Amino acid sequence: MPPGPEVPVQVWVDGQLFQAEQSLLVEHCGFFRGLFRSGMREARAAEVRLGALSAAGFGTALRVLRGERPALAADDELLQAVECAAFLQAPALARFLEHSVTSDNCSLLCDAAAAFGLRDVLHSAALFIRDGAHELVAELELPEARAYVAALRPSTYVAVSTHTPTPGFLEDASRTMCYLDEEEDAWRTLAALPLEASTLLAGVATLGNKLYIVGGVCGASKEVVELGFCYDPEGGTWCEFPSPHQPRYDMALAGFEGRLYAIGGEFQRTPMSSVECYDPATGCWSFVADLPQPATGVPCAQARGRLFVCLWRPADITAVVEYVVQMDKWLPVAELCRSQSYGHFMVAHRDSLYVVRNGPSDDFLHCAIDCLNLVTGQWTSLPGQFVNSKGALFTSVVRGDTVYTVNRVSTLVYAIEDGTWRLLKEKTGFPRPGSLQTFLLRLPPGTTGPVATALPEL
Repeated sequence: MPPGPEVPVQVWVDGQLFQAEQSLLVEHCGFFRGLFRSGMREARAAEVRLGALSAAGFGTALRVLRGERPALAADDELLQAVECAAFLQAPALARFLEHSVTSDNCSLLCDAAAAFGLRDVLHSAALFIRDGAHELVAELELPEARAYVAALRPSTYVAVSTHTPTPGFLEDASRTMCYLDEEEDAWRTLAALPLEASTLLAGVATLGNKLYIVGGVCGASKEVVELGFCYDPEGGTWCEFPSPHQPRYDMALAGFEGRLYAIGGEFQRTPMSSVECYDPATGCWSFVADLPQPATGVPCAQARGRLFVCLWRPADITAVVEYVVQMDKWLPVAELCRSQSYGHFMVAHRDSLYVVRNGPSDDFLHCAIDCLNLVTGQWTSLPGQFVNSKGALFTSVVRGDTVYTVNRVSTLVYAIEDGTWRLLKEKTGFPRPGSLQTFLLRLPPGTTGPVATALPEL
């Protein structure tokens, strides 16, 4: 006979009764795994009493374990969730808290995680504080939290322009990555690219504070570079790793949940829908669910621990879809219809996706930005137009509550506030020609590369 329906476990917390599936509790909570395998009386009776937790905190934990995304705005809600994550030994709840860090709650979460021993939450909150305003550090109460933040390095804005392997693999002074030295208002050389590497139509992404380059091309026939390249700023070294099974270029490359995802792209002038996942721990690529349609150069962003891309569809539609790892599926999220305008770039901040699209009649100099609220599903347009000279908006990178963009004229830093991007400060422009790919890296203390100077144009 097939097994009958699972009898729910009755959990009493702070005088309130909850019912939950035993399989759910055992899968996600080390506390319940140990309890139900121990043979204790409470386990045999399928009734558990937890006197150390709050009912509200346990309710939040159950909602997260069941796949919901509750909004935790009040301080006590966050503290109770941290307490539950620690007591129940619930990694899924801890990950939810990691992705919930904002400038409004980072200090509270950092202190609470330090007190309850939630190291991953502590690390995420501390990194956010390290990259944010100086006032955030002053809000910390625990000395151990302050010390943890002080030991971290802030992230740095890094850029690499388009390069292909040089003839005969000769040294070329322009084939370098550069970083923005904000104190000196200068772009400095970080490292030279490997001689065999190409950033033309390559996927570029960071994962675990390492830079990965996949799928660049060389030559008029767009021959795909056979190897991938990984840069580790800790030692200033490059290493090679395998390319995806399917040769591809002009793909989106995303570092997400400990893995790289090569999304779509093109090969032999044919767009593709296939997606591959690379696990650095095993050094292996594997195919995952295809995109809903073939696509090249798709905009990609991450918000609240979720991975999103934009796809173009007929009748002026930009469709946002999400990859759900647990289901291995791409799910529709929202669509935006604007006449003669499509999403070409996307960044995320808190619960919002910002889609940069061209102006009317293929106007790429004056772009518009639309914001998708992932909680409400509503689109809003940011007021005014944004100048996209030399593709500056397509270099956008979010750090804390700011957005960095760069072209040859200037590096602009915007503050994300009150539903728009407000220009915060202006720094020197990137000194080299060519299209740019940008990202954030945490560089070792004392990194001081030579100032990157403009090279003579041929």
